[in-house]
Amino acid sequence: MNASAELLKELRIDRKTAPPPPSPRRGWWIALGVLGVVVLGTLAWLLLGRARPVEVSTAPVVAIGQDNASSSVLDASGYVVARRTATVSAKITGKVREVMIEEGMRVEEGQIMATLDPIDANAQRSLAAAQLASAQSQLGALQAQIKQADADAQRLQALAAQQLVSRSQFEQSVAARDSLHAQLVTAQRNSTVAREALAIAELGVDNNIVRAPFSGVVTAKAAQPGEIVSPLSAGGGFTRTGIGTIVDMDSLEIEVDVGEAYIGRVQPQMPVEATLNAYPDWKIPGHVIAIVPTADRGKATVKVRVALDLKDPRIVPEMGVRVSFLEKPKATGEHRPEGVRVPAAAIVQRGQKPVAFVVGDSDIVQAQALRTGIEMGKDRQVLSGLSAGQTVVLNPPETLKDGDKVTLAGAAGK
Repeated sequence: MNASAELLKELRIDRKTAPPPPSPRRGWWIALGVLGVVVLGTLAWLLLGRARPVEVSTAPVVAIGQDNASSSVLDASGYVVARRTATVSAKITGKVREVMIEEGMRVEEGQIMATLDPIDANAQRSLAAAQLASAQSQLGALQAQIKQADADAQRLQALAAQQLVSRSQFEQSVAARDSLHAQLVTAQRNSTVAREALAIAELGVDNNIVRAPFSGVVTAKAAQPGEIVSPLSAGGGFTRTGIGTIVDMDSLEIEVDVGEAYIGRVQPQMPVEATLNAYPDWKIPGHVIAIVPTADRGKATVKVRVALDLKDPRIVPEMGVRVSFLEKPKATGEHRPEGVRVPAAAIVQRGQKPVAFVVGDSDIVQAQALRTGIEMGKDRQVLSGLSAGQTVVLNPPETLKDGDKVTLAGAAGK
């Protein structure tokens, strides 16, 4: 028993005895572990926790009326059309003998474009010429007979006065003379008719030559030698209706369909700026010619004719074009619109207020509350909140907020 009690006493903890001091090396290891956790946490936040820069597109803020420039009040699309164009055809039905045009070729007014086979017309002209010659020969014979009849009538008149011949003989000679005079008048008229018939036959020969009605550029070649052309044909079978199409490039203009709701913004002689779809960086000046006084009930649009103030070979018919109708520039001393203009795509709603994100130093964006004005085509007037020269974000995403870093679209791979 005593031995067991002694063994239990040895197992009892003596709480009065002080614990041994910790080893110095253990403290260093704990400090290094804490520091490592902090460093790893920082790196993880830098690599994973921090958001990547948002890729955005930007646009500049422009002052309204700056440098006395005009601003767009309406944008619309349309097409380049030729006011003066013609599909040239022969006046008669015939077989094409020669075609002298090609697409893209420039022709002058009166220039021969094609010729038809003139066999029938030449034969008709020969017949008319023969008829004229016959009429003129009859006219000569009658004139000779009249000269003889006049002499006989004068001689018989003298003999009848001396009662050497009977009065009836003299009267018969006078009647014969007058009859010849009547036949002469008829022959003269027949000669005139034959001469006119020959002139018509000459026109028939000339109708076998197809000439350009005005100066222009050939845009289509429709016939080939050997084909039959006819102005009365509907184009079916093997018959052509025309030789080719020419366009007067000096008559090019733009036709634009403007919505009924916005036609009030367009006025005659209003300046415009046209941009061809084929040349998006080329701004072509122009002005409104007329507003066609009728509407298209199906499309709810009104057609507007626009003149191009610049002529260039690059402008061809049927090209698509975008037209910006500009307000007339203000003269010096006149009141100019207030504020600046920015693309409408740069303005978003944040908390029931219009906001634009301005790109600042280091590509950090700042949300600016705006006071907006009127619509200006694709742009919007901003009365306060922005100043000219600033850069704003276009179509900012919902996740973009004040203080975020952005990168310009296409600049990431540079």
